[in-house]
Formats: sequence, structure tokens, C-alpha cells
Amino acid sequence: MSGAAEETVDGERLRRWRMVLGGGAADGTGRLLTGRDAEMDRTLAALYGGPQEAGGPPGDRGAGLGASAPRVARWLGDVRRYFPASVVQVMQRDAIDRLGLSALLLEPEMLEAVEADVHLVGTLVSLHHAMPETTRRTARLVVGKVVRELEARLAGRTRAVLGGALDRSARVARPRHRDIDWHRTIRANLGTYLPEHRTVVPERLVGHGRAARGVRKEVVLCVDQSGSMAASVVYASVFGAVLASMRSVATRLVVFDTAVADLTDQLDDPVDVLFGVRLGGGTDINRALAHCQSLIGRPAETVVVLISDLFEGGIREEMLRRVAAMTGAGVRFVVLPALSDEGAPAYDRRNAAALAALGVPVFACTPDLFPEVMAAAIEKRPLPIPDMASHQA
Repeated sequence: MSGAAEETVDGERLRRWRMVLGGGAADGTGRLLTGRDAEMDRTLAALYGGPQEAGGPPGDRGAGLGASAPRVARWLGDVRRYFPASVVQVMQRDAIDRLGLSALLLEPEMLEAVEADVHLVGTLVSLHHAMPETTRRTARLVVGKVVRELEARLAGRTRAVLGGALDRSARVARPRHRDIDWHRTIRANLGTYLPEHRTVVPERLVGHGRAARGVRKEVVLCVDQSGSMAASVVYASVFGAVLASMRSVATRLVVFDTAVADLTDQLDDPVDVLFGVRLGGGTDINRALAHCQSLIGRPAETVVVLISDLFEGGIREEMLRRVAAMTGAGVRFVVLPALSDEGAPAYDRRNAAALAALGVPVFACTPDLFPEVMAAAIEKRPLPIPDMASHQA
């Protein structure tokens, strides 16, 4: 082995020992951490470090988070960002044991002092599998409050926008006489009004779509529940519940990591949906789409919305073939790397570009825009995406 290679191996060995020992004068490595390593080290020190690293008083190991719910929320986000799912679960359980996190979440005064938002909901949902039952009940109250606020903000407009789209999509261009909607037909033909005869000559008939009334549109929401998608999972659960409440839409909700779970039977209560997900873990989009594909009986009447950052851990080529097969059969397919209030998310641009090449729109979507996106998808018209070039890969 050359001297340079040996130096690289020694440097990596020192780096690893420094991460294990946690720094300080006694670690003996003399290694200075920078960048991502330093951020990971701070995250570990907040939980496992001594007073020097964690910022706590002498003898108070693991005091780096303090009794601050916002700080805990940020720390949990860092844990999900820097470590694999198996490690995240261990660190979350250790946080509850070592830092009294369960006591923090049980404090009504503390929870009331924190603005309960989508991100706090994501944090509570990510923790709930490690919570004792009493803490879980308190967490459900907080999550329920945020969900009700989101429903109040989003439900009315979503039903109105989608109701109009469903009504328009059900109309027929050549109705039988008994199916003509005369009020809409007159409005559509006012340009051919003949004053001398005081009548309208209809050039286009608008029908009620009697035959189509019993045909419901089908919507499949396929949601990535990896740790980085927490806010998107919250919003998708709320929208899923709103869509499920509309008789003209048959809605299914599928969540996935490396496994797939169909939560459709819980859509009447988005809080139940959220406590049915397991934030974190890997990502197998191909497996999730295989399940979604099996649910589709009427492709031309189906909209599939994949909400994922597209970092595929499954079989990429097969995933793309499934999407091509669905769109080729008439399914309207939309990909949202994020459904949240934030700006452009981190996502796999290579997969986004491959999907865009198949004619599938890929763009970050805010909750306020989602109803218009769904309406356009149902009516099979161009999606209302501002500055599409800035969103698509």
C-alpha cells in the first residue's frame, strides 16, 4: 500500500474513533470534525455527550436538548436526516429514557407554549411507536388540534374546486334529448341568439351526463413515509380524508417505506391515519406502485398521485415501467416530491427527469395549490403549475 493510501486509511480510522469517543481532551485522536461529520457529532452529543460537548452542567450527561420542545423537534429532524431508520428508532427511545422526553410531551403548559404546526405533528407521529400509552394520548390531542385546523382551512375549498371539476367531467358532448341541461346549453350558446326570433340556435348541447352519474372518479394517493416526508404525510392524510368524504370520488390511501400499507379504511379520521404511519425507514417506490396498480380497475377514470422525494431503494427500471404502463392505459399520473408549505424540496432529479420524459408532471406543490392540481387531473387538462420549468427536472 502506498504512503498516500495508508494516510487515507489512517485518517478514516481516526475519524471513526473521534465519532465514537465524542471529542474532548481525553479522546486522544486530535481529529477536528467539519461539515456533516460535525453536525452528526453535535446531534449525538446532545443525547450521549458529557457536559463539555452537550452544554449541560457538570455530571449532567445528555443535557444538550434542555427542556425545550422546539429544540427537541429540531434535534429529532437532525436524527432522521443523518442516521438510518434502525439507528433513529434506538436514539428516539434513548431520548425518551435519558432526557425525560415523555415528561416533556406530557406537560400541557409546554405543549401550549409551542405553536402546534405540521412539523410538530410530524415529530410526534415519528415518536409515537416509542411512547408509553399516556404520552400517546396527549400526543393525539395535539395532532388532532392541528388536523382540525388544517381541515377547516382546506376542506371547503377542496370540495368546491373538485366538485366543479367532477361535474364538468361528467357532462357529455352529444346528449340525448332527455339528458340535455337546458340552462347550461343556453348559456353556452348566447352568441347565437337571434333577436328577431327571440330564441337561441344551439350549436353545442350540454348534457347532464346521466350515464356517467354512477361512474365515480378514482383517486389513489401513494405517500412515501420516509422521515424526510413528514409534513407531506400530514397534508396527504388531511386531503385524503376530505376526498374520501366526497361521494363522487373513490379514494384510496397507500403509504410505504420498504413495506406497503393500505390505510383506506381509516380515512374517515386523518388522526388515525397519521398514527398508522411509521415515519422513517427505506423507500421502495416500485413495490408501492405495484400495489397501486393492482387497485386500478378503470384506468381512464383514475388519478394516481405519488408523493415522494423519489430516492428509490427498489428496482428503478421496474418502477419506471410501471408508471409507463399505467399512463399508457389511461391513468392520469402526477408526482409531487413534496406536499408542504416549504420551497423546493430535496429529491432525486435523475428519477424526476426520467418520469418527466414519460409525460408525468413532477413538481413541488403547496397545500393551497393541491385542489386545483387535482381538479385539472380529473378533467385531464394541463395542470395549473406556475413556472413549470423551475419545478420540473
